[in-house]
Amino acid sequence: MSNKGRDSAQRFLAIVVIIAMMMTMSIPAPVVVFFAIVIYFVWRAVERSEQQQIEGIFQFYVLANEILRDEDRRWFGYEIVEVIDRGEEILRMMKDPPPLVYFALGALYKRAGNMSAAADYLSYVFESESADESRITVPSPELRYYVKTLRRLEREPAEKPQIMAAVRSLERMRQTRGARLLAEAREGLSEAKRAITARASRALLEEPKKPHPEALETAESAHREPAPPPPISELLRDMYDEDQKSV
Repeated sequence: MSNKGRDSAQRFLAIVVIIAMMMTMSIPAPVVVFFAIVIYFVWRAVERSEQQQIEGIFQFYVLANEILRDEDRRWFGYEIVEVIDRGEEILRMMKDPPPLVYFALGALYKRAGNMSAAADYLSYVFESESADESRITVPSPELRYYVKTLRRLEREPAEKPQIMAAVRSLERMRQTRGARLLAEAREGLSEAKRAITARASRALLEEPKKPHPEALETAESAHREPAPPPPISELLRDMYDEDQKSV
């Protein structure tokens, strides 16, 4: 029996035990049937939700690997952004996402040209102890279910060959190219900062200098036309006044 069938059998057995306990407590049969139906639908809803969430992670691996495995293939920007959004959604849903999700996101951000986000995610994968799988000893229920599904697929790769091919490809990329991707992302980030600094310096040099207010006054006075001489009648009157004073 596969792990999936074993889990279903265990849950079914738990439901049977609960129903048997209720019957021994002399609970009316209609109530027992009602609770059995409710428990069954709750169980199916939880199981379906877990499956959808984990399938979303593996589908993200498939899409990310398709973009990252061929560097020469040209992708539209929105295609990469849509896959990045899937990965970011996984980070929001899970308390402790698999480190491979962080690596795939970092590589996708680098492919999209966002060196800052790429450096952040890749540095977390390669420089943070919390991204080391061997140090994760208290997993969340979501991570536990993810690992259980991953191990089942590893034992039975023919069940989901495309998913297993994507997982192996991303893991191989993480081991062989991860450090180089991080170095390139940091170098690209440094180049972007240098370019911004150079543009700012160039803008300051090219900005026209405003003259000082005193210099403006001096220039205006130098170009100001001389005042016209007083009329001849005023000159004669001044001369006559001076003669009268001298007499």
